Amino acid sequence: MVKGKVKALVLRGPGTNCDGETVFAFEQAGAEVMTLHINRLIGKEYNIFDYHILVFPGGFLYGDDIAAGKVLANELRVKLGGEVARFIDDGRLILGICNGFQVLMKAGILPRLKKNQVPALTLTNNDSGKFECRWVYLGVNRKSPCIFTKGMEQMYVPVAHGEGKVMGDLTAITEKNIAVYYTDEKGDRTAGYPCNPNGSIQNIAGICDDSGRVFALMPHPERHILGTQHPRWTRLGARKYGDGFTVFLNAVKYAKGI
Repeated sequence: MVKGKVKALVLRGPGTNCDGETVFAFEQAGAEVMTLHINRLIGKEYNIFDYHILVFPGGFLYGDDIAAGKVLANELRVKLGGEVARFIDDGRLILGICNGFQVLMKAGILPRLKKNQVPALTLTNNDSGKFECRWVYLGVNRKSPCIFTKGMEQMYVPVAHGEGKVMGDLTAITEKNIAVYYTDEKGDRTAGYPCNPNGSIQNIAGICDDSGRVFALMPHPERHILGTQHPRWTRLGARKYGDGFTVFLNAVKYAKGI
């Protein structure tokens, strides 16, 4: 395993636009962070096993052509599938945010597919038929083993996506795999639009694998790291850290033990 300071690798490509915020979040949590174009990883210039945490940030990779995240998902599956599987089996962490969630799901990494297994879940167009960009409440599933949301109950973070609706056969996952739900301000997990911005079944906002070490969500915790990023901080008063910070702090704390 990698010794010394926790190291996070943030992957980017044409269309990525949240890598800067994601780097800042992990640095605030105490990690040493590197950003890398996906082609340099595919070209074997760098080794993912030099890192504790692999991150797929938000954006619109390859213009979301074909479907959101699909192009990079295919590259991962074909060119890096073995390395990513071993990375997970080694006990390391993977985080996907927004476009990163789309990539991980369509690559068959989350939920993790067996060889030749057909995906049962996907992310598709919002029910509203438009790009949804605003702040939402998330409820954390206490039954989930998710490392990233440990000790959390609720988050208030932004969404910014046009294809964030989780749909398909929920028998592909269990209740514990659902790490975060869209809720209203009071924590109601059945609240409809606009609390659920995309129409996801069972208000699913993010899922994790059985180990809790692979986690992806559509909302953006990296955009609420500091208290002054809250849209009402001047009225409510600013805390030092925002709701999303704990996601990254939990990851770094866990990775120190790897």
